Amino acid sequence: MREARIFLNHNALRHNLARVRDYAPHSQVLTMVKADAYGHGLAFAVEALSDADALGVAFLAEARQVRALTHQPIVIIEGVFSQAEWQEAIELNAQCAIHQAEQIAWALSHPAPQMTLWLKLNAGMNRLGLRPDALIQAAHDLRAAGYSLILTMHFANADVPEHPLNQQQIDCFNQVKQQLDPIAASVCNSAALIQWPDLHHDWIRPGIMLYGSSPFEHITAHDLGLHNVMTLQSQLIAIYDLAMGEYVGYGSRWQAKRPTRLAVVAMGYGDGYPRVVNQAVVEIDQQIVPIIGRVSMDMLMVDLTDLAKPVSLGQVVTLWGTSPTVDQVANAAQTIGYELLCRLSSRPVRVITDQAPTTDG
Repeated sequence: MREARIFLNHNALRHNLARVRDYAPHSQVLTMVKADAYGHGLAFAVEALSDADALGVAFLAEARQVRALTHQPIVIIEGVFSQAEWQEAIELNAQCAIHQAEQIAWALSHPAPQMTLWLKLNAGMNRLGLRPDALIQAAHDLRAAGYSLILTMHFANADVPEHPLNQQQIDCFNQVKQQLDPIAASVCNSAALIQWPDLHHDWIRPGIMLYGSSPFEHITAHDLGLHNVMTLQSQLIAIYDLAMGEYVGYGSRWQAKRPTRLAVVAMGYGDGYPRVVNQAVVEIDQQIVPIIGRVSMDMLMVDLTDLAKPVSLGQVVTLWGTSPTVDQVANAAQTIGYELLCRLSSRPVRVITDQAPTTDG
């Protein structure tokens, strides 16, 4: 049987939530579980995050899925897209972001004063949000209708602390907040809550760090005290020898410069592993092994020639986990860990555990 598996560690996710609270001990935590909990599975994440103050989703359908699993507070960070969705959000007892005029109109024409609204400021990212003057007017109108408000924004460059737009966004937010005080506030995603303790405010919104990946290019998850939640593993399904000069894989991109011991791993882009990687590695029996040739839909090849310990057919192969990390694989694919976690297919079997999986054969 093909043994491609995704191991999901409850205790690691709980540890990372505790680490978030270490960083921001005086703030409430909105844990992000959008995109199927960053590819980890909603049911798995909701169970492990039962101590979170609230759960964040992108849109109403995700809120429905979460509500079927828990009575915890839910925040829909994109808000709703129709009056009918507004009514359903009320029925689900979900809090909504407000970032455009139509959403304000639905909230005012069908009041739900028991609902908390996350009023989103466009402070310079220019993705979602109201401009300062429009937001201030909306805040006055929504307060008059009885709503509780949380002022929020999103950083465009929190992972690059020295970027000049960061301070511009902070200044814009602070000016609006001052005009609306007293008002609850939230600006920090994973990178921001680590970088700027003075901006923790009432709510923080961790996402990627919960799942054991770093929001920074040059700071590892280990440096941040995080544990990897997901381990992607498969097995060796073929081992054979190549003569010098022979080619490997589609496009014949890799050629043996010496007699080579080659193995095939049951893992490919059909499982969610990136098709194009440069100098990527896997781990076999605590040994780092380079990937060679182009990744196929169902398989990839590795070079066993320099291994100190022999390996055998059926041996466990770790594609990412503690070593290599998903961030290292993402770097080899010129992308980010978020993308790799979210785009895993349904082919690998999910295994939920409370301990790290074995990495030997």
